[in-house]
Amino acid sequence: MSELFDAAFGLPAIVLTSALVAVAGFWSLVLCRVVSPDAFDADLDMEALGFGDVSVSPAGTVFIAVGWVLDLSGMVLLGRAGLPGLWSLLLSLVLLVAALTVSWRLTRWLAGRVRKRPAATRRARRRGAASGPRPARSAA
Repeated sequence: MSELFDAAFGLPAIVLTSALVAVAGFWSLVLCRVVSPDAFDADLDMEALGFGDVSVSPAGTVFIAVGWVLDLSGMVLLGRAGLPGLWSLLLSLVLLVAALTVSWRLTRWLAGRVRKRPAATRRARRRGAASGPRPARSAA
């Protein structure tokens, strides 16, 4: 447990740990109905970032949470490798950038899946309506 604690609060993972604490605080305020989940939507154009019409709050939450998990996992493995100080620091910085890059791409992919889902649902409903109502079965 101390290994996980050291990895989460060590440098550079502390950046994502503090961001994750802020995300948890935001969603706690949403649950208490102090703020709305779309409080940040007016501030950022998600279409320009490649996320389409997905709200900022869920996309940011997924981005930070996935990045934190990837970085923390890598930091634990890096700590077990027992590398000297300078190499460990350089690799941990590379790990942070890699975790954020993978997290960004995964979040964009998930946002694309969410965008496509309602359109597929609408097509399925149209197909059902186009075939018309089904005739009632007789009991005989």
